[in-house]
Amino acid sequence: MAKEFNLSDWARPEMLALSPYTSARDTFTATDGEWTFLDANENPNASAVNRYPDPNQSNLKKVIATLRNCTENQLLIGNGSDEVLDLIFRAFCTPYKDQVVIMPPTYGMYKVLANINSIGLIEVPLDKDFQLQTDNILSAITPTTKALFFCSPNNPSGNAFRKADIQALLDAFKGIIVIDEAYIDFCDFPSWSTALSAYPNLIVTQTLSKAFGMAGLRLGIAIAHPEIIALLKRIKPPYNINTLSQQKAIEALTDKEGIAIQIAESISERKRLEKELNAFSWVKQIYPSDANFLLIKVDDAAKRYDELLANHIVTRNRSSQENCENCIRISIGTPQENSQFIAACKSLSS
Repeated sequence: MAKEFNLSDWARPEMLALSPYTSARDTFTATDGEWTFLDANENPNASAVNRYPDPNQSNLKKVIATLRNCTENQLLIGNGSDEVLDLIFRAFCTPYKDQVVIMPPTYGMYKVLANINSIGLIEVPLDKDFQLQTDNILSAITPTTKALFFCSPNNPSGNAFRKADIQALLDAFKGIIVIDEAYIDFCDFPSWSTALSAYPNLIVTQTLSKAFGMAGLRLGIAIAHPEIIALLKRIKPPYNINTLSQQKAIEALTDKEGIAIQIAESISERKRLEKELNAFSWVKQIYPSDANFLLIKVDDAAKRYDELLANHIVTRNRSSQENCENCIRISIGTPQENSQFIAACKSLSS
């Protein structure tokens, strides 16, 4: 049985009442035949990009819906996941009134977007194993808490959260729950989008930047109940995904075999790096990862970061994050890049 959820109880009234901008390509969409377009004040001289892009990304949505086993009306495509997340804040959270809960250490844009949108922030840290503290989260919720934001697998720790803990939040919280699955393709757990029929208050965000190798295209995805998607579409910019990004994404997503090979290689290389890093005395702990990176605790993160930089190896010092003192995050590179990284590690001072 689906959880009871009334969108009008949680969305901002002004967003529900908003009359969205209607673009020329919303008013008329040609599927076949020859047409003379004099409706959008475009430059009429033909090129690959002289016409406005499809504002609904219809062809790309068909491909992604098949890939993610959802319907097209459950999909919103954003200019990166950051645009999708910003739309969620604007659709549900009233500035200077509402709050959201985040669980640090976590993706830094949740806090940035809350501040940009003047939304109150409740921070409930993960435990020492970087797992959700469910009771603490539920205790922190107030009458003006509109949403919970977290990523699983988590960034920067790399681990997926326990299914039972996420389930408990889905069962207990009546507002919007956003599960950021940017790294879902690197783990053995199914997407929480499979639970949408039971939880109409759930929004799953994903990206084409990681496993699919399209970070430069800036394409993020929201998978949610059609009512939520319709609300987000009301407030998104009309032409937020350009023509070339749509075309390139469709082309790249047809290479399913190539994508699968790259994902398998990243997972294999992650395991290789974990094994190799265990040999160094300055590496104090390697945290379990379900993503395409490793978080490692070292003796002195600033020192090791600088030493690696001197070897032309760029990593990320995450020491400023909650429970991440002297921690470095290492993205999984190509086999050759990973071998260069290990060689550099062997040259570091003891």
